This record gives sequence, C-alpha cells and structure tokens, in this order.
Amino acid sequence: MWSFLNRQGIIKFAAYLFGPSTLRTGKCFRVSRSYMSSFLPEELENNNESKSTTTMSLAKSLACLPDEALVPNKHRDRTRVEMKRLIELRIKKRVKSQYSNGKFYNLMEKVIAKADTLQDSYDIIRLNSNVELEMHRDEICFNSMAQQLASGGFDVQGNVLEIGVKCGMRESLILPRLKLRVIQEAIRVVLEIIYRPHFSKISHGCRSGRGHRSALNSICKELQKSDWWFTLHPNKEIDDSVLSKLILLMEEKLKDDQLTGFVRRMFDAKVLNLVFGDFPKGHGLPQEGALSPILMNIYLDSFDCQVFQMSMRYESLGPESGANKDSTSSKLRNWVRRQIKHNNVQSEYFEAVRIYVCRFMDEIFVSVSGSKDVALNIKLEMVNYLKNSLYLDVENREDISKVRDNLRGVQFLGSVLRVIRKENDAVRAVHKLKDKVRLFASQKREIWDSLNVRIGRKWLAHGLRRIKESEIKALNLSTPQLDHISQFRKDGMKTDHWFKSLIKIWMQDVKADGEANEEVVLSKYIAEPSLPQDLRESFYNFQNQVENYVSTETASTLALLPAEIETETMVTRREAPISYITKSLHRYGLVTIEGYPRYISALILKDDNLIISWYSGLVYRWLKWYNEFDNFEDIKLLIVECVRKSCIKTLAAKFRIHESLIERKFESEISEIPMTQDIETNVTGKDEEDEDEGLMYGISHSGLCLLTLSRVRVPMRMNCFVMGCNVESPSMYIIHVKERQRFPGWSTGFSSSIHPSLNARRIGICNQHVKDLYLGHISLQSIEFGVLSR
Repeated sequence: MWSFLNRQGIIKFAAYLFGPSTLRTGKCFRVSRSYMSSFLPEELENNNESKSTTTMSLAKSLACLPDEALVPNKHRDRTRVEMKRLIELRIKKRVKSQYSNGKFYNLMEKVIAKADTLQDSYDIIRLNSNVELEMHRDEICFNSMAQQLASGGFDVQGNVLEIGVKCGMRESLILPRLKLRVIQEAIRVVLEIIYRPHFSKISHGCRSGRGHRSALNSICKELQKSDWWFTLHPNKEIDDSVLSKLILLMEEKLKDDQLTGFVRRMFDAKVLNLVFGDFPKGHGLPQEGALSPILMNIYLDSFDCQVFQMSMRYESLGPESGANKDSTSSKLRNWVRRQIKHNNVQSEYFEAVRIYVCRFMDEIFVSVSGSKDVALNIKLEMVNYLKNSLYLDVENREDISKVRDNLRGVQFLGSVLRVIRKENDAVRAVHKLKDKVRLFASQKREIWDSLNVRIGRKWLAHGLRRIKESEIKALNLSTPQLDHISQFRKDGMKTDHWFKSLIKIWMQDVKADGEANEEVVLSKYIAEPSLPQDLRESFYNFQNQVENYVSTETASTLALLPAEIETETMVTRREAPISYITKSLHRYGLVTIEGYPRYISALILKDDNLIISWYSGLVYRWLKWYNEFDNFEDIKLLIVECVRKSCIKTLAAKFRIHESLIERKFESEISEIPMTQDIETNVTGKDEEDEDEGLMYGISHSGLCLLTLSRVRVPMRMNCFVMGCNVESPSMYIIHVKERQRFPGWSTGFSSSIHPSLNARRIGICNQHVKDLYLGHISLQSIEFGVLSR
C-alpha cells in the first residue's frame, strides 16, 4: 500500500485518521519505528535531512499500525535442535551436489573430507555436549584432518582408545578419540541425509517424528484389531558377513569406494560398535557408538521391505467377502493375484489376514489378524529371512500368544502392552456393587483373623509362663500327663528350647507343617477351636452368603440388562514396570528392602544443587516417558513417596538437622520434584528436543547413573572430560551403574546397562555438566574417557 502513496498522501491519510492536531504535534504512537522500514519504499526512507522533522516523525510513527506481535523476535536464542537442523541443511546442500543418475558419488572426497563439514560435525558434537558454540574450541586443525582423509592417510588405529580387559565372552571396549569421533559424526550426518527419506513407515527409532512415543501409539491403534502377537530379538555382534552385507546395502544408494573402505578400516580397528540385541538401545551409552543407530536402520531396512512384500502377498490372496465379489472389487488385489498365480504359487493356502509390524531399531513387534497357523508361518518366514539373508541370530524366547485375554501381556520398548476388555457403564456399576460387598466381607475376615492371632499369641505366652513358673521335677508330682511331657526334655535343655520342642511336636501331631505362616497356625488350630461354636457358625454363614450373592446376584442382574449393553470393547493398556522400577530404587539405595525411603550416602558429599538435580533427573525421565501410560498414578505415588522423601532424607543427613527444617530451607529447590497435585501441570508441556529423537537420539532417553566423588580437588589443571568443554574440572568422579540388563530391558529411569570396563572408572567433569548428566541434557557418549591415558 505504501508504494502507491507519496509524501502528501501519507500526511492527508494520517490527518484523516488522527485529526489535524496530530499533524501539528507530530506525536503519533512513537513505537516500533524500526518495523516501518520493512514496509516503506527506499526513496521514502532515505529522504534529505533538511525536510521537516515533523513530517518524518509522522511518517515513521505510522509503523505502529501493524500489530507488534507480528514482529519476529530476531534475538531469540535457537534451541539445540534448531541449530542442528541448520548445520544439517548446510551439509545437505553439499551432499545433494554429488547426486547423479540415482546415486551419490565421491562423498568422502567431496563432502566428508572437507574442513567445513568436519567443523560442522564438531559443532554437532558440542551441541550434544550442551556446550555453547561461542566458547573457545579445542585446538583441532580441520584442514589437516581433511587432507589426511582425502589422501587415505588418516590413522584410524592410532585414534582409538582401548578400555579394560576381557570380561567373560566380550572383548575390551574400544572407543574413538575426538578426531575419529568427529569423522564418525560427519559420516553419520551424510548417511542420515541419504537414507532417511527411504526408510519404511514401520521403522522407528533415531528418526524425526518416529520415536519411542510414536511407536507405542501406532501399536495401540493396530493391536485391538489383531488376534496374535510375537516379538523378534536379533542378537549378534557385527562380523565379516554382516559387514559385507551392510556395504552391499549401502552401495545401492551411493558409490564411494573410499567411504566403504573407511568403514572397513573402522571395523578392523574394532571401533565400529554395531551390536544387535545384547544391550537395550536408546540409553546413550558409549558402547553404542555414533554410527550404530543409522547403520542398524540401513541394515534392517531390507527386512522392512521384506515385511512389505509379505503383507502384500498375504493380504492380497485372502478370500473376498460377498460385498466385494461384484464388479467393484479391488483391481489391485486381482492384479496381484494374477501375478502370483502366474508364478505357480499355491494361493489356496492363504487366507484373509492382516500383518502389522513395528520395528524400533532392532526390537521387532509383530501382530497378525488371522489364524494361528498363518501367524506361525509368518513368524517362521521372518526368522528365516533374518537368519539366512541378514545373518542374524534370532532368540526364540517365546511362542506366539493371543492378543485378547492375555493377562501377562507382551514386553516391548521397556513397557508392558496388554489388551483388556472395557466394560459398559451399566455393567461396570453392577461389578462395582459386587466389589463393595466383597470388600466389606474381606474387611470382616481380616478383623476375624487378627483377633484370632492375638488369642493364639496370648496362649503361647501363657503356656511359656506356666512352664517357667513350675518346674516339673521340683513339684514332686508323678502324673501320667506330667511324666509324658517331661520325657521330651533332655539334659541341659533350657526352658525356652524345651517349649519350642513341644510346639514342634504338637505341630507334627496336628499336621500343620503345610500352612503358610505361624499366624495361620495360631488362628486355625488354637484360637478358632476354643471359640464358641455358635459364634464360628454365624461368621462362616455370613461369608458363605457373601459368596452366594457375588456369584448369583451379579449374574442375575447382568441378565436383566439389554443385550446391546453387555457388549464390551477392547482397549490397549500401556503399563510401566512398577515392580522392576521398585527393585531399581532399592538397588540404587533410595528405598529399603521393605520399600521405605532412605538417604543415599554416595550423594552426601556433593553440592546441594547437584543432589537435588540427581533426584530431579529421575523424576524428569519418568514424567517424560510414562505420562501417557495407564498406570501413571503409580508412578506419581513413587515420585512423592520415594523420590521426594529420599531427597529430603539425603539433605537432612548431610546437614544433620530435622527433615521438616530441611524441607522448609530448600522449599524452592525441592519444588523441582513435584507433589502429586503439581504433576498434572508439569507433564502438559513437551519440549521440542524430547520429540525429535532423530536429532537428540541417545540423549532424550539416556538413563540416570550415579557419580561418587573420587577427589574433591584435582591436583593438576585438567579440563572437563566432556567433548568440546574447556572449563576446568574441580573434582574427579567415579561412575557407578547398579544394573546390567540384557536385551530387551525395562525402562526404569536408571541406566540399564554399561560395559564392565566403564564401571568404577574415574572421570573429571565440571559442575555444570554433572548437572546436565543428571538431568538428561547430555549422555555418557559426550564424555571422552581417554583423557587420563594421554
């Protein structure tokens, strides 16, 4: 609009809007004048300074007319995900320039072995370490690294670190040093750019928008329509056959002998840590490596294509329903049938089925809608393809199971999936009344048992007191009953031991050895027989009437309901492993064996904010992973009753003051561990970094580990071991991981597995990165473990 107005037109337009007084004063909303330059033409902005100042201020003040909310905030700090996307876009332009005739050529020479690409990869590593890019970089000469890569003279063997010795069947851990880590990151980004658009929709993990949450959501949608399910767990460490197959699959999209040769050199140096199975994936552990996720997806993408072919073959050859046998039947289905029949395939074997597969890295979930024979045949085909074509060992831990009426459920992605029946509201009301009656009867039963146990214990105390008060030999009485009792007392036996022997003999006589505990014996064999018979009959008559009501009245009430009300729908439940989480809490020392919260002695020597950050990191992981689970109420109870109270007890043990005073003193800091009523508001906001697992994989699901102080002060000047951080490390720490799960593992919030060589290893980290490691902002992959061995 401004291009059609001259100076006089603007003045008249302003006079029409604001009145003549505005022209005389020249004071018209003097805000957002810088925003006017984006609308006014250049000749209007660059007027002579000799013109009337009133006219210029009026023209600029008209910029207040647009809403200020539309002005972009140019000073907003970009998140780590946004900065990674910008870096990947720069590398993507270099990769796209090497595309020709359906393949990418000379990527190592033209893209990876360039100083700009290596510097961008180093910036991604620093972003993974939560280090500001404006900080001083390490003294790395990217030009010399690029020249060595281009000429093939880069020493891979000299840039690796061997940690530990042989442990069982596993070799010592070999990790890349910083320079090799930068090259691996550059290769990872290039491979992500090439292969990410071609991955199948059933593939999840290390992909933007297709992470842990999307995998579970897709399973829950399809699971209610299925009849059978099973999981497949490939388990094999990379060898020559797997590497050769991987390179063949890579060469379908790229042609670069120098790049594939470098991959082989990393395999020969044993720094290519690609392991199928063995350890749970997605916890950001150093043994996973930077290239493992993308290489695993490339390798298993052929399995995804095979699953698509199987789905087409099984679902296309099934018999059509009566409504689909007319002229409106699927032409694609008919065409596929003709093609398969032309290849002499026995199509009469197949029936109408539906296959759903979800693959999260190397965890494979399969559900089938059809008969059990077809499901077994599908599983056999998948296992044979993984073994014969991909050379992977598949653990056949369990057979296929029914989807419905399966109380045990199936374990996938660290959780339990279970399909249950959702009752109608009217049916639920009937069952609710039944549960109330049953609860009332159980409460009366508990009172009856507790009173009987009290009577039995008093009987024991009374009998022991009588024996202590009257020694049989001292009475000088000879009766058959006393003589019979005294013969069970041996020479030198004290009264207490004699009484226990009598009780043991009595239990053998009444045959009470098969009871659960001593309380049942006291109630059933001592207290109840001594009660009046009419009292016992009235109690058991009441219990029998309750049983009859629950069994007969409920069935008769349901029979009166309409038939359509009795229909039940199937729903899928996602549940966190509460029992295993409780065991992990005990393993790390948060609770006692009875489940009561306690303090953690390993955290007492740390700073107050680090102690609270350790507990907050555990709560943050639970809120992020389990906020959509059906048993989230149990998680909230653990947060308040175990984690929060253990944090307060740890601070109280450190300052040696009462817990109530500690809670009052650190009220604002402990608020990071919310109470039950505050949890609902904390789980609503979702961070962008948590959603994009393609760029934050390994960090967003890193497990919590425990660091204990090795030295409070470092004797010599030493920088933080986190890659890219140049801050001095004030203390030395020791890594402690209490769990070592096998594949597949549970998601407990703690680090599920670690190589034995890294456990109890000393590292030096600054306070900020200790806090980041506790809160889950970085993972163990960001730590350079070879600093002390230099």
